[in-house]
Amino acid sequence: MNLTVDGKVVHAATGGRDFDPALPAIVFVHGAGMDHTVWALQARYFAHRGRAVLAVDLPGHGHSAGPALASIEVIADWLAALIAAAGLESAALAGHSMGALAALACAARHPKRVRTLALLGVAPSMPVHPDLLAAAQANDHRAFDLVTDWGHGAAAHLGHHPAPGLWLMGGAEALLERCAPGVLHNDLAACNAYQEAEAAAAKVTCPTLLVLGADDRMTPAKAGQKLAAIIPGAQCVVIPEAGHMMMSEAADATLDALKTIF
Repeated sequence: MNLTVDGKVVHAATGGRDFDPALPAIVFVHGAGMDHTVWALQARYFAHRGRAVLAVDLPGHGHSAGPALASIEVIADWLAALIAAAGLESAALAGHSMGALAALACAARHPKRVRTLALLGVAPSMPVHPDLLAAAQANDHRAFDLVTDWGHGAAAHLGHHPAPGLWLMGGAEALLERCAPGVLHNDLAACNAYQEAEAAAAKVTCPTLLVLGADDRMTPAKAGQKLAAIIPGAQCVVIPEAGHMMMSEAADATLDALKTIF
């Protein structure tokens, strides 16, 4: 499905069902350098169970027109515009990593647009190692290697895909290789610069769930729990043996967590 937001074409997957704005809607927001496909299982599940689903490609990612948006605040405002462009008064937001920061900021800046919030792989601050930023800025393939390595837990490094013949880390790296030059650096720099997560968390009033990986080296569960403590009434689920890419590393456990709030 294609939408127009701020005059640009935006692609969103609908989970295999036609998008119906009369149904309760969920917008899924991916992380740095990725696209809507990271939500394949979760988006399809909810689309076939009475939800209107938009698993969006952010500008400059996947099939959406660029350029990529330069800050978390800009992405947050763009998400509010996307919800309106889809014909919705409000929607549930599920964000991963950079997408989680943007979803959090959107809920704080546009509370009437966000009905429910799920934040995956998130922390109060998300600094990026200078070596990774430098590699991404140079469009050095080492940036993809580092994100793939650091973004997966120990089990994923040994295989751990539930489907025989598929490779978790290889699939994640192939996805990063498809992003346009400069996009990964843009996204990582936006995460590195954003320092308002705790202030945004204090403003959130909607039901909120945090889903964290016990083996996450990029946004450690302990840091995510600190953020959860700031959000009034927030629930927190820590998935054993999962790293930062819990949607693929522990797809069923991630879905089970999301089902508690969506």
